[in-house]
Amino acid sequence: MDGDTDRGEQNLLGQFLRARRELVAPETLGIPVHGTRRVAGLRREEVALLSGISAEYYLRLEQGRDRHPSGQVLRSIARVLQLDDEGTAHVLGLVRDDDRPRRPRRARPESVPPSLAALVPQLPFPAFVEGRYLDVLCANPLATALSPRLVAGRNRLRDVFLDPAEQALFPQWEAASAALIAGFRRSVGADAGDARVVQLVGELSIASPTFRRLWSRHDVRERQGGTLTFQHPVVGALAVHREKLLVTGTEGIVLVLYHPAGADGAERLALLGALAAEPGPVADPPVRVEGIHR
Repeated sequence: MDGDTDRGEQNLLGQFLRARRELVAPETLGIPVHGTRRVAGLRREEVALLSGISAEYYLRLEQGRDRHPSGQVLRSIARVLQLDDEGTAHVLGLVRDDDRPRRPRRARPESVPPSLAALVPQLPFPAFVEGRYLDVLCANPLATALSPRLVAGRNRLRDVFLDPAEQALFPQWEAASAALIAGFRRSVGADAGDARVVQLVGELSIASPTFRRLWSRHDVRERQGGTLTFQHPVVGALAVHREKLLVTGTEGIVLVLYHPAGADGAERLALLGALAAEPGPVADPPVRVEGIHR
């Protein structure tokens, strides 16, 4: 999946360190660059020197030959790799999770709590429930009017990377897709060897060069709210605030809400609601992509 050896899935820490090392420009750390460097980003020995550890020990970390570095060492490396708080928490979590006994994890069906399933259709804004694998577990009619892909059984990663109609909703598609991948990686954490994760990442890595490139960066970010603009095929530019609310008592299930950003967003959202109440489709139906109907 990430271009590592066949033991790569067992060495999540090493994969992460290598990917992030290759993204750091030496100049940002005051390292002079003369001529052509043979490696992208920082050299291993440069990370080691700036982190205050030996080059041999850092090599052992990347190769997975030392799985119990101290938190102090990891925080020093995180500083050199310019990780934010979420990236630092992620790298610390990879080591903590590596101490747990590894058993094959069976995919467990995700279910929406009955009270939440009853609430979603009553909400006055587009709303849907998203699982830890970014599956859509349920959605209200306004969400489906916003995107016909927002229905139970669809997967947000597949749709955003494989469906042109879904991509057209996002004027800043690559930024939106990068944030989606970072949230997915944070959601699954150290369970990157989970059968469902492997299946999704493998499928998308083959089908989408953009996914493959963004996944290899190892960006991590909490699935969180923000403000974005959809380019809807019927109501036009629709500015909304997005909220992602963790559902207590579940393993990574969130309620996603879109509510209007400003008066114009409110007017367009009201128009979308009126259209959703009428019979017939509001927007383009799902399309076939590369011979696969998702």
